Amino acid sequence: MTAPRRLTRRGFLKRSAAAGGGLVIGFHIPGFGAERLLAATVDSLAPNAFVRVGVDDVITIIVHKSEMGQGVFTSLPMILAEELDADWSKVEVEASPSTPEYAIGFGGQLTGGSTSVMTSWQLFREAGATARAMLVDAAARRWNVDAADLRTEAGVVFDAAGDRRATYGELAEEAATLDVPSSVPLKDPADFRIVGTNVRRLEGPDKVTGAAEFSIDVRLPDMLTAVVAHSPVCGGTVRSFDGSAAEALPGVVKVKQVPSGVAVIGRDFWSARQGRDALEIEWDDGEGARLSSAGLRDEYLAMVETPGAVAEDLGDAAAALDGAARTVEAIYEVPYLAHAPMEPLNATVHAKADGADIWAGTQAQTLDQRAAAGILGLRPEDIRIHTTMLGGGFGRRANPTSDFVSDAVAVAKDEGVPVKTVWTREDDIQCGYYRPMFVHKLAAGIDPSGMPIAWHQRLAGQSIMAGMGFGAPVDPSSVEGAAHMPYAIPNRHVELHSPDKPVTVLWWRSVGHTHTGFVNESFLDEVAHAGGRDPFELRRALLRDEPRHLAVLELAAEKAGWGSPLPEGRGRGIAVRKSFESYVAEVAEVSVEDDGTVRVHRVVCAVDCGVAVNPWNVEAQMESAIVYGLSAALHGEITLEDGRVQQSNFDDYPVLRMDEMPAVEVHIVPSAEPPTGVGEPGVPPIAPAVTNAIFSLTGVRVRRLPIRMSETE
Repeated sequence: MTAPRRLTRRGFLKRSAAAGGGLVIGFHIPGFGAERLLAATVDSLAPNAFVRVGVDDVITIIVHKSEMGQGVFTSLPMILAEELDADWSKVEVEASPSTPEYAIGFGGQLTGGSTSVMTSWQLFREAGATARAMLVDAAARRWNVDAADLRTEAGVVFDAAGDRRATYGELAEEAATLDVPSSVPLKDPADFRIVGTNVRRLEGPDKVTGAAEFSIDVRLPDMLTAVVAHSPVCGGTVRSFDGSAAEALPGVVKVKQVPSGVAVIGRDFWSARQGRDALEIEWDDGEGARLSSAGLRDEYLAMVETPGAVAEDLGDAAAALDGAARTVEAIYEVPYLAHAPMEPLNATVHAKADGADIWAGTQAQTLDQRAAAGILGLRPEDIRIHTTMLGGGFGRRANPTSDFVSDAVAVAKDEGVPVKTVWTREDDIQCGYYRPMFVHKLAAGIDPSGMPIAWHQRLAGQSIMAGMGFGAPVDPSSVEGAAHMPYAIPNRHVELHSPDKPVTVLWWRSVGHTHTGFVNESFLDEVAHAGGRDPFELRRALLRDEPRHLAVLELAAEKAGWGSPLPEGRGRGIAVRKSFESYVAEVAEVSVEDDGTVRVHRVVCAVDCGVAVNPWNVEAQMESAIVYGLSAALHGEITLEDGRVQQSNFDDYPVLRMDEMPAVEVHIVPSAEPPTGVGEPGVPPIAPAVTNAIFSLTGVRVRRLPIRMSETE
């Protein structure tokens, strides 16, 4: 397969000339060159253009977010096409180039935090409405009528009488000569024809046929392939190495030291991999060699017995605990987790004296540009990122250190030809970045009626933000969902310990909610049972002033038949969570086999994500999140011994198998609120829903993940 084509200004002009011109829309983006409204003409490409109307009636929508299975190559075009009144059958999508005009959000071009639709909703609506207004204006001028008397539908402008019509392609050249309006009206959502409907994914057919190009598929003339030997211990460095045996192997082109280790460049992957296996390396393991999971656990357990940095202090939790009719205490634990995307990390780099081209499935184009520029001694604008499809991300490909891209750039530097650097799955699982390990200690006070009146929580675990160089007494990503819970508990106190460890940690799908969701929703279940209350009814009472939480909670319970009889040997558990501005409740139905194997038979999910742009996609994302969360709850664990990760691939770091997959029902709450996240919010409730179901069935409380019934209390 060939490398993906990047649409340059010159290339656009050539294409426009060949096609007979068209309409390109640029528009005002606050904070990003906002002082200029970009003219749309046939002989210039607006550098922040998101839509191109061709004379052939094809509508090309340029998307600045990375497509990694979450559906942005369909959802974002749907938003723009809605306001444009486009013919959806003629819509095409392109990945944007990595230029400053597309660096919108997070201080650069980055896809993460389940924000793609949330942050692009207004932007893409205005882009589509602007294009539509210009096309209508062109038709009004052609027919010498008032633009207010015209209407649009499915890529066609009609006059009031209906006896004249012009397609968008027929109007494109005339529209391109007009000034871009400074403001345009947006549709009444009641008139939406595309947004809110079930639409098949635009990139889906290419994925099915194999035509979709991921970075692992990139092939370039004279391209070489490399693998890097990384330290088996986090923070370790090369003390010395001997590459002579590797260099003697057929197909091995070169052995070179790079900042992260020792690279072997070969004619193909297998040659490079064989060469790496032949390297003789003496490592300086550093302080990381002393780390073990057991030792860290003991250290964290000691930490949560001591005061930490205060993340929340509401009322007087200590006094309320002392005066409570009953108290409940528990310690919860979660392990390190790897992201384990299906497509291994990789990037192809062609470095030249005056610039570099990088083909990568990345979530962080701007960060990668900066890192590559620093390595090559170039300007960021000299680095051209060609974003391919991503075979899974989950946060791993949005690394502020740009580790796998930096690796590839360092390997390709001075080589004169394109070099693809591939991390095997073992490389990533054993030498990559992880969701932090955490220990929580909790105490709750309950009044005589069974209502919680006090909540005290201490957490110990590495800070992701501190690991990225952003220090603060309290890392919000560590305590999100633990501090400032929605539940009406009047006295709350949350503290945090953030030990500094050489293990590299990174956001993992749902970030802090991955552990606080499990812990807080499980402990609230403990509080409910200790107070003699139904877990669902207690949540209803505590969420009385949180209507959106309450709506998903009640919908999930209703659809799951909460309180109705279950088949013998099954239990039911519930959990609710707001994350990434969306509200999700899940009910799990489980059984436990004689050997302790937990089977999840059914999951009912209710979600309020504002306007559901593409309901099919919302359902798919909830299902995906449930699978991802179940994989971690049932199997996921990264353990350390002498600083070395003990897991290596899907054989000992398994994901959910087909025979473990439950039936999943997704129910979307109708909403007129702006869209919010759907990529991650389905993860946090699933583990506690399952463990709460286990308790309802067996009376055994699971306080440590992954679930192992032999370790429960």
